[in-house]
Parts: sequence; C-alpha cells; structure tokens
Amino acid sequence: MINLEKGNSGPLVEMLQLALKRAGKDVEMNGNYDEKLVNIVKEFQQQNNLQSDGVVGPATWQLLEPYITGYREITVTEPTTQSALAQMYGVSTEVLRTANPDLGTDVQVNTQVVIPFDFDIVPEGIAYTAELVSLIIRGLAARYGFLDNGSIGKSVMGKDIEYMKIGTGENEVFFNAEHHANEWITTPLLLKFAEQYAKAYATGEDIDGKSSKNLFDTKSLYIVPAVNPDGLDVVNGALPVGEYYNNVLAISKNYPQIPFPNGWKANVAGTDLNLNYPANWNKAKQNKYALGFISPAPRDFVGTEPLSSPESLAVYDFTNQHRFALTLSYHSQGKVIYWKYLNYQPENSYKIGQALAEASGYSLDLTPPESAYAGYKDWFIQAYNKPGYTIEVGIGESPLPWSQFDEIYNDNIGLLTTALEMA
Repeated sequence: MINLEKGNSGPLVEMLQLALKRAGKDVEMNGNYDEKLVNIVKEFQQQNNLQSDGVVGPATWQLLEPYITGYREITVTEPTTQSALAQMYGVSTEVLRTANPDLGTDVQVNTQVVIPFDFDIVPEGIAYTAELVSLIIRGLAARYGFLDNGSIGKSVMGKDIEYMKIGTGENEVFFNAEHHANEWITTPLLLKFAEQYAKAYATGEDIDGKSSKNLFDTKSLYIVPAVNPDGLDVVNGALPVGEYYNNVLAISKNYPQIPFPNGWKANVAGTDLNLNYPANWNKAKQNKYALGFISPAPRDFVGTEPLSSPESLAVYDFTNQHRFALTLSYHSQGKVIYWKYLNYQPENSYKIGQALAEASGYSLDLTPPESAYAGYKDWFIQAYNKPGYTIEVGIGESPLPWSQFDEIYNDNIGLLTTALEMA
C-alpha cells in the first residue's frame, strides 16, 4: 500500500475514507485527500499513539486495514474462555465460533483469535481495485471459517486471480466476473452474493427463500470475482505510473475513438480476455480483424493465439481441474442471458436458462453473431457439453454507475441461487 497525503485523490483515498468511516469518523466519501481528511487522519493517529502528521504510511494503514477486511486478530495473553472473549469484544459466541471453528471453550495463552466487526465487509459506492478485492476476500475467509480461498493463477502484472469456495457438495459450480475491465460492477455483485450466502449459512437462514444449508451440503460453489485484476486497476485509476501504465496509454492513443479509461475492456497487455478461448478463435479473429482490431487494443483484440493471456489461461486451467456442472460468466450490460453456443445444447440448458430468466426478469437469448466466438461460455459448452451462461447485467454504457447496483443485485440474487440449486 502506498503512502497517502494531502492532495491525493482516487480509489485508494476512497478506501482510506471507507476505513475511517467504519472506524466511526465523520468522513465525506469524495475520494479527495483534503484538509478535513488530513485533520481526521491526524486525530486517528493521535488516538492510536502514532505520529500525528496526517500522512497515511505503513503504520497507519496497518491500523486501518481491519476496517476494510472486517476483522482484527488478537493474541490471548492470559487464560480465558470463549464466552469471556465474546463478551469482551462485543460479539456473539456464534460469530466467534464461525470465525474460529477450532477455538475451544477454554482459550489458552498465545492463541490467535479472529474478532469480526459487526459491519458487512463488501462495500458499495466506491471504486474497486485489485487490492480492495483481495482484502475483501481475505476478510470473508477470516470471518467465515468454512469459506476457502486461494489463487487460480497470476495476471500479466503478477497479481493473484483469486477465488472463493463455499460448500461441500459433490456438484461443482463456477461463477466468474469481470473478464472485461470496465464491466467491474459485476465484481461487487459476486462478492456481495458470497457474503450474503456465507452469512445465511452461518446463521442457519435461507437465502432468497432457498435453504442455505441444502445448497452448501449439495453444491461446491467456486467464485472468481475479478478475472482481470490489472484491468480493474486501469479503469478505476489505481494502475501506478510505470511500464504497464505507459503501455496501456500508448495502446489507448492508437484508438482515440474509444474513451480512456472508461472504454478499456482488455487486460493490461491489450487482449480482450473473453475473445481468447479456444472456441472458433480463428472465426473471432476474422470478425475482429475486419473491424480493425489487429493488434493490442482497449477492446476486441483476440490475442496472438488462443489462451495467449495468462488470465484466460488461468480460468481455462482452473476449469479443467474441476468438474463444473454449470457456469455463469458475468458481464454488463443489457439485462440478457446468453445460453447457447452454435448447435451445442447441453441437457437441461434451455430449461435452466428459462428458470434464470424468470428469476431475474432478464431475457433469454442467443449471443449476437459478432460476439459469438472464443468466449469462456462458448468454450465451456463446447468442451464439456454442460450448461454455461453469460449474464449481461444492467442497462447503459459500461462502466455502469453505482446507482444501478441495488437493482442489479436484486435482479440477480434469485438468478444466482436458482443456478446453484439447479446445477
């Protein structure tokens, strides 16, 4: 995490403001490190026995990070009990046990204990970055001890492409989002669903009228919320100045008709990840070359060969390591579900598609010819003859505004649980 100080602006300042707000400070969420924010940071530093200089360096970030991840970790210094710890930190014993499934009734000295805060971890209304996604996933895994997490591979810049796993059932299911950088509103969509599902299971409640316990026991759900973490940082202004930023800028200048950064869909090397899978890739290449996308571009460049990008290769390998009964790939926009690839029609795929459409209010349709090849959904159906769907959320020009998020989530919660149930 880089140092922040007066005059800075952007997504890292928004994350700072979020942390301070969750810590009880009166913060305006405007993304600007102004004089008011300087004074709030100084107050926080003074209260925590840090140098009160208004500059957010490593020591200040360390104390603020728990307000992003949603938990802090303590080391027990004298023998105590689980119930005494819960009372001391103002959490229920159930919440404490969920975060610490191996914690006994009696707690010994030097035991590390996760103490969850009482707010939802997944934030709304701020720009998402690769760092924020990583912190959220870490927080969810800490708060819900049954939620597994890890990496399926690395991006061009070496960032982890992270996944979460919820459930222990035999049927494996895969939800992914943000193949396209400027369609990043799909990332908090899947993160919020993961949090709500985990919370429902932890408390024994239903999710969208369906038994969370039954879903957990019968399905193993894998979620990759940000396939394109570098692209996320490009669009939301978190890509640091340097080699990669300069490369992105040079590519963008070759396409002045595509607004930068809002029009950026590709990975940081200029390859459109959802045109990089081995499903009639040459046909996709022919179509996009005819439109003038013959080299790295903000969108629609298919790459030098199938799976030439580490991100698409990671998703491909991850899929091949599992036996997914169903996949959902989240994009924006259009309020439409694409369900078929060429003449492939996996068993029950139309029936499930109809149920997803009914649950969401989205239309069920065929992929437009100009986008009908080399996508993840296309390859998955072709390779496995299992139901795979591309979900296009919201209406308008990507990146979609936060003002649409509540509607998008409400439209898709039933779709997500229905897909999980029917897989």
